[in-house]
Amino acid sequence: MKTIKNILILTVMLMSFSSSIGQIKNEKTVSEKILGNCGMCKKTIEKAGSVKDIASVNWDKETKTASISYDEVKTNKDEILKRIALSGYDSESFLAPDETYNNLPGCCQYNRENKTATIEKSEMKMEMKEKMKEKMKMKSSESSKPLELVYNAYFELKDALVASDSKVVSEKANELLSSIDKVDMKSLKMDVHMVWMNVLKPLKEDAKVIASSNDIEEQRKQFISLSYNMYKIIKIEKSETTVYYQHCPMANKGKGANWLSKENEVKNPYYGSKMLKCGKTVETIK
Repeated sequence: MKTIKNILILTVMLMSFSSSIGQIKNEKTVSEKILGNCGMCKKTIEKAGSVKDIASVNWDKETKTASISYDEVKTNKDEILKRIALSGYDSESFLAPDETYNNLPGCCQYNRENKTATIEKSEMKMEMKEKMKEKMKMKSSESSKPLELVYNAYFELKDALVASDSKVVSEKANELLSSIDKVDMKSLKMDVHMVWMNVLKPLKEDAKVIASSNDIEEQRKQFISLSYNMYKIIKIEKSETTVYYQHCPMANKGKGANWLSKENEVKNPYYGSKMLKCGKTVETIK
């Protein structure tokens, strides 16, 4: 009799679970790593993430992985993970508040291995958003200085060299060429116009060589003269923001080479990560 009773209870539980799952419409199922330790964690995680007829969470304490099923019309994975984080449990996407985590029972206070990685990921996203905002703002408004687009294209090219990405370097060199061709020379002041006419041809020649090359070392070699001529024009016209003229004594086979940067912090375009901090600011152009 006891065995029959247990079978009946199990059957009812399975029917109830199947019924619950079946009630989720527009169902989508994903997996997500959620940190936790024990059966109490499992109960809290599943309760926090599940919503009747909308979302169901099944967490495995051995693998630390949750199977999340939800109605993608009514909710999304992030909303579910936020609720779980607010209950005290970190995932790869969201961190629990420190106070909530600290109030978990001792047996539930897991090793927060995701915390540093998630914070760094979040900071990188914010940095990318800020850079994108700055870029959009720059493109959406007409600059009061006719050469500002040229300067910004140069800085993006320099950043690509710092990252040692020859493909992006080539793309940015093409963008620099395009921005050079768009300069309305009639709008330049006389002193700026004279210098621009002097550097225009070598700037275009250097940019073309960089754009046509896939060799990062060849691109860096050509960047030396490109930077020298860019310095000539930016020195006399001035950018809308402070520009730093920087020098690496090791570049150009020990002869040294310069470049322009919008940041005072040295990030060497001639060596990238190999000698990222090699160099110093030799002039500040305001």
